[in-house]
Amino acid sequence: MSTRLQQHIIPATLVLGLALTVAVLSFTREPAESFLFPRLISVVMLLLAIWNFLRAILGLAKVGTGVSAATFKTIAPGVLVMVVYCFYAAKTLGFYVAGTTAFFVLYSWYDAHSHKALSSWVRRIVVTAVFMAVIYGLFSLLLKVQTPRGMFL
Repeated sequence: MSTRLQQHIIPATLVLGLALTVAVLSFTREPAESFLFPRLISVVMLLLAIWNFLRAILGLAKVGTGVSAATFKTIAPGVLVMVVYCFYAAKTLGFYVAGTTAFFVLYSWYDAHSHKALSSWVRRIVVTAVFMAVIYGLFSLLLKVQTPRGMFL
């Protein structure tokens, strides 16, 4: 298999398929008014995925060396947390509780500061709380997006 195929066309095809799936789902779910924001985002992501796919097919995407084993090992925990969050935690625990947990775990995992220092844990907690307050204000108050409700809302 050629390097160009591995590095550009296959990932571009997978991203296009995912973007198309998300766009179709956002336009086929009810109540329609609850999906206005996801529809907007999914259309933008679909357009970017189409552009990326066309660049890969036409050979214009020539940047990058692929994902090395070391890079994959570095990003794997984050991908795992996001998969659990998207497919299980958000529905079970609720958007905000699961989002807080996922953000805190990812921030703690990838934070370069010492995990032994109390000040770094305080910083992680404060940054997580501020981030989730912004997310709550954005989604619930400003955009009025219906988020998944779980056992903890």
